[in-house]
Amino acid sequence: MPSAPVRGRGTASNPHNRFAPRQSTLESDGWEQEVPATASTEVRIEIAKSIISRNTSPDLPFDRSINTYRGCEHGCIYRYARPSHAYWDLSPGIDFETRLIAKTNAASRLEEALGARGYQCAPINLGANTDPYQPIEREYRLTRQVLEVLLRYRHPVTIVTKGALILRDLDLLGELASRGLVRVMVSLTTLDDDLKRVMEPRAAAPSARLRVISRLAEAGVPVGVLRSPMIPMVNDHELEALVRAAADAGALSGNYMLLRLPLEVAPLFEQWLQDHYPQRMSHVLSLVRQSRGGEVVRLALRRSNARRRGIRGLAGATFCTGAQAQRFAKT
Repeated sequence: MPSAPVRGRGTASNPHNRFAPRQSTLESDGWEQEVPATASTEVRIEIAKSIISRNTSPDLPFDRSINTYRGCEHGCIYRYARPSHAYWDLSPGIDFETRLIAKTNAASRLEEALGARGYQCAPINLGANTDPYQPIEREYRLTRQVLEVLLRYRHPVTIVTKGALILRDLDLLGELASRGLVRVMVSLTTLDDDLKRVMEPRAAAPSARLRVISRLAEAGVPVGVLRSPMIPMVNDHELEALVRAAADAGALSGNYMLLRLPLEVAPLFEQWLQDHYPQRMSHVLSLVRQSRGGEVVRLALRRSNARRRGIRGLAGATFCTGAQAQRFAKT
């Protein structure tokens, strides 16, 4: 893996995906340039056959979702969705951030699905895999088109984002909120601009995300905060400050999750630590192993209990609603 990060990207590495039939190794010839490497964004068009993804996981608070894009330009190094890029013969590394796929017929496919005989209404989540308000949404406007369809059908929706572009759609969100059809969760992982720049290079700044929470709350849109992931010795010390800042901005609910490192995410994250925090790398990884070991036990118990009681939840999370939400806002 490269030793120097690519400017404006979460990783410089581009490991082979696990389905690749052949692998190659990059060897130095001693003629490297001494200028920072850069990588431009490419967007492919996909004509989707369907648009609503469904799941039966007891660990998710929704059973259906829409991802208008594949890959995410925000470049979050910890993104659990990175391995999904392997299904498109692309790398979970920098390909995930730079070689994106836009489902340009998302809105029409959604309209077909909602109008189909036998469709049963339940909240659809936007942002489960990749951010619906990543930078290319400014040009493609696919998320806005999906929201227009959902509003026309009076269909409930939940949104997860760390993009300030969501404020562009405040008109649609306000209408949905007036009918009790929308809830937004803003991902707020740090208040440190320097950490944000290396951990989530093309996502909105912490101050911008707090402004999003404030504007949504002022417009009457129910908004909460995701403190996810919490990474030991990286951002976990900010947990209380994140809660306080989000509550002051108007968030009425919140949850957190520990860092997950599935498949190819693990070596990418380790390289990121080596690039940016080499002195604490071993300690961070040791704490991650310890914390996830305990989390596996708690997760198994929660899944078992959820199946037994017939409920759905989010492992490692806390939700506040009603009177609890009001108390949360005052903490």
